Amino acid sequence: MRKKLYQREHNTLAEDKLTVKKLEFNHRKNKEQDHTELLDSSAKSFNYQDCKGEYWNPEKFSLLYGTPLWDQASANERVLLNQIYWVAYYAQIISAEIATIFFNQTAAAGLFGLEDFRLVCETLDFESMQERAHIDAFKVIGEQFEEEVFGERIFTYPMRPYFYETMIFQKTNMIKKFWKSIQLRSYSLLSSGNAFIGCQYLTVRGLRTLNGKIVQHQLSKYYTDHEDKENAPIPSKVSYYHFMDESYHFNSSNIIGSDIIKNLKKPTAFESFIANLGIKGTLKDHSNFNISVNGIFWYEPAIFETLLKLLTTKVFGMSEKDAIHILKECFTKENQGIVEAFETHQTALESYRNYLSNIEYVSKSNKNGGAMNKTSIENYLTENRRQFFEFERKKNVA
Repeated sequence: MRKKLYQREHNTLAEDKLTVKKLEFNHRKNKEQDHTELLDSSAKSFNYQDCKGEYWNPEKFSLLYGTPLWDQASANERVLLNQIYWVAYYAQIISAEIATIFFNQTAAAGLFGLEDFRLVCETLDFESMQERAHIDAFKVIGEQFEEEVFGERIFTYPMRPYFYETMIFQKTNMIKKFWKSIQLRSYSLLSSGNAFIGCQYLTVRGLRTLNGKIVQHQLSKYYTDHEDKENAPIPSKVSYYHFMDESYHFNSSNIIGSDIIKNLKKPTAFESFIANLGIKGTLKDHSNFNISVNGIFWYEPAIFETLLKLLTTKVFGMSEKDAIHILKECFTKENQGIVEAFETHQTALESYRNYLSNIEYVSKSNKNGGAMNKTSIENYLTENRRQFFEFERKKNVA
């Protein structure tokens, strides 16, 4: 920016040399280690038959791990539960990354209206390209798995637009879904035309990426600790490649959402309101914890029907009555799985508090964790028992 000429802003990002240096370094390193080609080649060469008898994640990252279902499962069923966790977990990541691609672009549009923001926009453009490769790899593996094992979709779904509920299993209804789509479309308009709101989106993205980082580091260890990396299951390689890319995405979220935002004008009351609304919504989305897929904050009762469908397939071979009985044991009585899932949630809550603590415009309520503070094992069991009673009643097997 040439200050001797008329400019709309008094400050320029180029003058914040430390922040620019951090962003340049992160962007350069991300491009140097980019795993897009490895992800693409892994997806193309994936053949379920080659790794059908192996775990794809560390054992504790298995569907309903630590519950009565896991305890009674045979060795072969445990392998399947481990693989299903991978498919279900990354089905949720696909949903999140579809939204990320779109909002990366609206944020870039909002920020490019300022001087010297080309580097920020190119960072977001490059990361969006990586997200497309992630989604493709997850879809190829997840859909091949479900087609070969079940012959139908269980956790996967066709591609969807950004304005759908990000959480696949959410406490919602048709009216809430419609209102959520209106909110997301409105936010896209605001962020594409407002530098502060565009920049603030990266704060929200940082929260969501931080949660992923907590779990994905552990998922990636199955590959890094594998004795024969060359012949490790392809899904475990994909977990590792994805985690490596996302590590840089978290860094850029932190730099843009926490450091670069300081170079912008102080937010107006309206801008602060919109920013806090986005953070509040994220904390509300993450106010549940989930034993089905530990590390994803789904609303548990919303998944009952899907799990019943899963357990009554020919693969697990349960009758509807037996499946409902074991699900009731899993979700309405305290067990190891519940304790571990709650611990994951509390780790995320503490990380979110630390992440938001020094961001000036964030409200006190959001800095303290918002709706996540109300989460407890007692509340989880109370809600599950109430909802499972209704679930049983509708199935007429109570």
